[in-house]
Amino acid sequence: MTGSNPTQFTLDHRLPPDHHQASLRADVTSGLAAPPRTLSPKWFYDERGSELFEQITALPEYYLTRAEYEILTSHAEEIADACGARTLVELGSGSSRKTRLLLDALLGAGTLERYVPVDVSSSALVAAGEALIVEYPKLRVAATVTDFEDDLVLSDDDPDPRMLAFLGSTLGNFDPGQRRKLYAEFREALRPDDSLLLGADLVKDEAVLVPAYNDSLGITAAFNKNVLSVINRELNADFHIAEFDHHADWNAAEERIEMYLRSQVQQTVKIRGLDLVVDLAAGEDVRTELSCKFRRTSLTEELAAGGFEVSRWWTDRADRFAVLLARPVS
Repeated sequence: MTGSNPTQFTLDHRLPPDHHQASLRADVTSGLAAPPRTLSPKWFYDERGSELFEQITALPEYYLTRAEYEILTSHAEEIADACGARTLVELGSGSSRKTRLLLDALLGAGTLERYVPVDVSSSALVAAGEALIVEYPKLRVAATVTDFEDDLVLSDDDPDPRMLAFLGSTLGNFDPGQRRKLYAEFREALRPDDSLLLGADLVKDEAVLVPAYNDSLGITAAFNKNVLSVINRELNADFHIAEFDHHADWNAAEERIEMYLRSQVQQTVKIRGLDLVVDLAAGEDVRTELSCKFRRTSLTEELAAGGFEVSRWWTDRADRFAVLLARPVS
């Protein structure tokens, strides 16, 4: 950041030094100790997993990223006019690539003063921040390293009004109970003049949904299996990755994609870092991701129960994906 204003980019590191390891240990212990076995999708995203996901977003089967980008390209100015945000807070911002559409629109509207990206990865935030302050020399970037599921505390110094952006299809990774908790955290963090911008993948034909999570090149399979590599490396486990198959199923009753790793054989896995032994039966599944899909009426009602009123709703031309703007209500 040579030659830049040192106050233009700041990094507030709110996580304890052992957060990553402690969270991984807790999740793997609770998820694998007994059936039905689960792993959190957050552990996909080491360096290799992030590279694989970037490849996934370019696949013809994976429509989600393109559909959301289409919406933001077409409607960013409307979003900016509707929210009037002086501060944009983005959860799970990563590289902040899609956010540039919002930044351009908000700066073009003459309101935006501060961008607050929130992520667990300090390296991603620093890389994004260094790029953004070059591209937007008048923008203050105040990055926060934290886990928003446990610590969503917005600064009183952020200029009002604020827009909290939770883009991508990450909302779908939370089951209904987890979403209720999430909305409560959002509602607690926001003021009456603030707004919430959500990305949500919509219910559609199974023939479109399933291939998005089970591509013909096997990249999603490699991405799914990468979580076992993470556990092997981080917790000294001995998962034999070749003995697991990736599969993704459409649960029509719950309207969600469920992604699994299925053990091909009966096997015993030792996770030495936890002193945990996992006995897997042949054909036993480990669920690694939920991806809930939404309908406009039920999601609007769900948000209303969480203290938000949906004011605007945009979709891509094929009605595959939605971006919606909601306001906190008392």
